Amino acid sequence: MIAVVLVLLMLPYQPFQANAAENEGNNYPIVFVHGLGGWGEDEFAGYPYWGGTKDVIGHLNDLGYEAYQATVSPVSSNYDRSVELYHYIKGGTVDYGAAHAKEHGHARYGRTFPGIYPEWDKNHPIHLVGHSMGGLTSRGVIDLLEDGSEEERAYQQAHPEETISSLFEGGKSWVHSATSIGTPHNGSTFADNENLIIDFIKNFVLNISTATGISKENFLYDFKLDQWGIRRQAGETFTSYLNRVMNSRVWDSEDISVYDLSTPGAAVLNEKVDTKSDVYYFSYTGQSTKASLLTGHHLPIVSSHPIVLAPSTYIGKFTRNNPAEGPIIDKSWWPNDGFVSTISSLYPDGQPNTAYDDSPEKGVWNYHPIKNTWDHLDFIGIFSLSTHTKPFNVYPLYEEIAENVSSLQP
Repeated sequence: MIAVVLVLLMLPYQPFQANAAENEGNNYPIVFVHGLGGWGEDEFAGYPYWGGTKDVIGHLNDLGYEAYQATVSPVSSNYDRSVELYHYIKGGTVDYGAAHAKEHGHARYGRTFPGIYPEWDKNHPIHLVGHSMGGLTSRGVIDLLEDGSEEERAYQQAHPEETISSLFEGGKSWVHSATSIGTPHNGSTFADNENLIIDFIKNFVLNISTATGISKENFLYDFKLDQWGIRRQAGETFTSYLNRVMNSRVWDSEDISVYDLSTPGAAVLNEKVDTKSDVYYFSYTGQSTKASLLTGHHLPIVSSHPIVLAPSTYIGKFTRNNPAEGPIIDKSWWPNDGFVSTISSLYPDGQPNTAYDDSPEKGVWNYHPIKNTWDHLDFIGIFSLSTHTKPFNVYPLYEEIAENVSSLQP
């Protein structure tokens, strides 16, 4: 008997019921969508956005799930990212739409992708999992798939010589579930200060270089702003490329991430993008702050990643009482994960929601309990710097997510 026990203890760890083939629900592919400042698998010498020193996508595939990671612009608007996501998954040349391109003054067409899942259609649906802005992008592509674009359809009718992307025609129920992780559904008050968030993006990218040990002059990182005519030139150092991007006109537009992530921009987005009755929605949110005994303001806990300390402190005391300046912000917004107020990442204001249980509902945001001490970057397991010693294994979180969405009935 003792020998049997010893043999069992020596067997490799296998998560309970993790293999998708054992689930009675579905075997639809799971597509992961990165957030602001994110990157693809061929950037940063293979340092994963999803997992950091661990490979979440590879791990899930090893467990029997069909998992992919999508790559879209790290700083473009949610609309542009949603269009890019569609073409990245399905394949084809990115078409931002004639009306949209004319309104915002950028090129209509972008890059051409082979497609990571060309079979994608109503008979081959997918699950979307988005971190941070990736959750907004997931919502955006679902909205375009199902409702299309009235602006593009009207433009095509007025200009019959123009073609229209099938994405803008709507009528496509192709997404079975959407899971958001630390997503600013109602915006981030930190993004309400444009100068602060632009500096944050720059510092975030540079800190990735530090975390990976790659020289900031030579490492590969692509802002993917082709529609704005901004590309890294042959032989150009990364510092030069970064400065050109940060000093470009894109930040003056409302067709950019900085606006969409602000609380006024998020309010506009929530008016346009509703919760679809045929899709399961889930959300995960964290909190890595505590209230000061002296002021009541929320301050970051000691284990927070260094890069989120300034945003966390800013968010933890921000208030706004004038509705002419944007949504009212009171102290309920102070608890945060370092970049997003906890209250903002539960669900979009005014849209159906309920606390998660073992019988999730379609057309409703099923929000999970708040993960205390988890900051914005803990959710993806990156930035294990010497100043951040908290050991973090994100595999259990993503095993849970994969098992959850794969257990849903078709």
